[in-house]
Amino acid sequence: MTVVMPASDPNTVTVAAEFLTAGQLIVMPTDTVYGVAARLSDDAILRLYLAKERPPDKAIPILLSSVDDVEQVAQPMPSYLRAMAQRFWPGPLTLVLPKRDGLPQRVSALPTVGVRVPDNATAQAIIRAAGGALAVTSANRSGQPAARTVQEAIEQLGDSIALAIDGGRCELEIASTVAAIEGRTVRVVREGPITEAMLQAAIRAED
Repeated sequence: MTVVMPASDPNTVTVAAEFLTAGQLIVMPTDTVYGVAARLSDDAILRLYLAKERPPDKAIPILLSSVDDVEQVAQPMPSYLRAMAQRFWPGPLTLVLPKRDGLPQRVSALPTVGVRVPDNATAQAIIRAAGGALAVTSANRSGQPAARTVQEAIEQLGDSIALAIDGGRCELEIASTVAAIEGRTVRVVREGPITEAMLQAAIRAED
């Protein structure tokens, strides 16, 4: 049975980190939609794929507690790209970056990995307590609507989740923009709250 805790409980972050360290899955609020999180280990990430019934060739994004944690999971960013990331992080922008060697294979079979810093204090605190980086994707069965409340997440994922953190209704209710920045060229992989025009303007500002 899934344990449910309010985000306001002072013990929530500690309990969440303990479940994650034990390899369990948790549901937590973010600034976009509710996410289901796992630590960066092959066993925990496999559990994440099974819970979501997610195709194994579909990579899992990684959420960070701050921009300083990028190099845990990705190659160092060029200075202009780091400056651009700092404009939108924390926030609903996932950047596709070359992944760091040694990252669990199940996170991404590609040479790249999607990373972002969520604009949600509870999520940031949990990620920080768990080491600064977690595999996190939307808390729903693959192909089903994203969960905007903790109840919607539990209804879809059920007992595969050890802990669910109730932070109320998510603010944006839409998944993040996913973008690959190649040189000075922006390629939007998934449309979201941050537009291609906004990203291009930010890159021009760093010229």
